[in-house]
Amino acid sequence: MSYRSLPVTLLRGGTSKGLFFRMDALPTDTPARERLLLRALGSPDPYGKQIDGLGTGISTTSKAVLIGPSSQPDCDIDYLFGHVSITDALVDWSGNCGNLSAAVPLFALQQGMVAGVAADGPVSVRIWQANIGKRIIAELHMQHGEPVWWGDYRIDGVAFPGAPIRLRFLDPAGGASGRLFPSGQACDLLTLPDGQQLAATLIDAGNPTVFVRAADFGLDGEERGDELDADTLQRLEWARCAGAVRMGLGSDPRQISRERPATPKISFLSPTRSADCALTARILSMGRLHHAYTGTGAIALAAAAAIDGTLVAELCGGSWRDKPLCFAHASGSQTLSTVLSGEDGRWHIAEVVMTRTARPLLSGTLYVPD
Repeated sequence: MSYRSLPVTLLRGGTSKGLFFRMDALPTDTPARERLLLRALGSPDPYGKQIDGLGTGISTTSKAVLIGPSSQPDCDIDYLFGHVSITDALVDWSGNCGNLSAAVPLFALQQGMVAGVAADGPVSVRIWQANIGKRIIAELHMQHGEPVWWGDYRIDGVAFPGAPIRLRFLDPAGGASGRLFPSGQACDLLTLPDGQQLAATLIDAGNPTVFVRAADFGLDGEERGDELDADTLQRLEWARCAGAVRMGLGSDPRQISRERPATPKISFLSPTRSADCALTARILSMGRLHHAYTGTGAIALAAAAAIDGTLVAELCGGSWRDKPLCFAHASGSQTLSTVLSGEDGRWHIAEVVMTRTARPLLSGTLYVPD
């Protein structure tokens, strides 16, 4: 039997974990690279546990990140994200991971991939997000030549504190479709295979996302963990795929379900029960309810909240513009800021800003059978 060994680092970023690789450590042939990543994480696994790999049977930890020198003159590094299916032999490259974006600068700085960095003080890492062709500026601090990841800043969904890492997602709209609202409308009407019609906001910011009302699926919006039954999950998947077709991301719902399990995301919304939050939101990741909320989903939510006519703005009681958006999710809450300009449907999102924490967990040698 033969095997391949290569360096790997396991990092947490926000509420996700993933395997981080230097691009030059992986095969350049895409099928060979995907086979390696699948085997590294233990996929495909019909038992859904990824026991023979570094995955844990959870979509938020079945992820791979590739980092290399930037192809763009005004960026320091390129960042490519792969969402690895647990049960199928599939790596979905269709979108970004907003949470793992916070771990990207840590890996790049520890690997010496960012030039001209002072040993102490603030640093900005300019990231080219290669999946969707967008720029991210990560702002953090250096101490004695190392990126600072320890501290007392807390985010909901993560048990322990860390150092704040400020992420500026620049011009985040249209990475997948070319438009903020791919259908041209702030609110659409979707028809599901069972004949149900429901309102949805289809927005492409951070990642393409389908927003629906929790009540339209018989939900109260406060669900957590495995509280969604199989019938509800199926109907949410129908809505996700119908929204994807309306967004022009594929021609057939079955194709979307088969080839794009990671994007678009689908999120169901409800009125808030907290005086500190504008609304309550839940989101699915690879067909399962996220234990907190995805980073790119939060970007899409903040963008939609700032624009009249979206379901998000409706549930906020009007557009949430010129002030930070705090929303409730399955593990607590999160706050983001959106810089928006334009009017009458000609909207431009200059940036969405969020603060996350991240830390390196393990660095070593990965062994993968050929």
